[in-house]
Amino acid sequence: MKKLEIIYEDDYLVAVNKPAGHLSIPDRFHANIPNIQSLLVKKYGKIWTVHRLDKFTSGVMVFAKDEETHKFLSAEWMDRRPEKYYEAIVDGVPAIESGKVDLPLAESMTRRGKMLTHPRGKESVTLFKVTEAYSRFSFIYLKILTGRMHQIRVHMADMGHPLIVDTLYGKREAFFLSELKGRKYKKSKDEEERPLLARQPLHAAKLVVNHPKTGEPITFEAKMPKDMRAVLNQLRKHG
Repeated sequence: MKKLEIIYEDDYLVAVNKPAGHLSIPDRFHANIPNIQSLLVKKYGKIWTVHRLDKFTSGVMVFAKDEETHKFLSAEWMDRRPEKYYEAIVDGVPAIESGKVDLPLAESMTRRGKMLTHPRGKESVTLFKVTEAYSRFSFIYLKILTGRMHQIRVHMADMGHPLIVDTLYGKREAFFLSELKGRKYKKSKDEEERPLLARQPLHAAKLVVNHPKTGEPITFEAKMPKDMRAVLNQLRKHG
């Protein structure tokens, strides 16, 4: 990974733009894979994790620089005070321009690490708004009022609009330009087409939290990564 992008830092906390493909924190299954927490520990000596993003989700993450800040921010997350906004590219165009998905989520009893909507699950609420609509795809802006594992991915799939790449809940393992261009797409016989996107297009675009020192809200924003921007550019041309 190139140098980690620091969005903001002060004596209490640090906000970063997490690249897709990197773990938020180390885990027992991927002990040797670089993770954001470890990179920050190398830089600051000690760091406290407040929340997480999925490995292939990019965007804003906040870490605490001391134990008191960690306690404050953890309480904020527990009380659902932070405002969490995401960007996603999905299959199809929702029937309504904006709305709310209020469906409880539970872990699958048959497949470890997979979530599903189920009455026995925990409350999960996602607000969505269609930012750009194309013939077969949409660019969606979302706000989650809860923070369940895979929440956006499951809720959008349940609506019939899964992320355009999602190996667990969607239709594809990768997204190719040839799917957009159809017969217009041309390549040489020896050329193997590379995917425009090889991970789920989900980006934590903005996070609003109360500052541990002042109590005033502070906003962090992270630029959308290159792979998602490339897909959007092609959708605007051919979508």
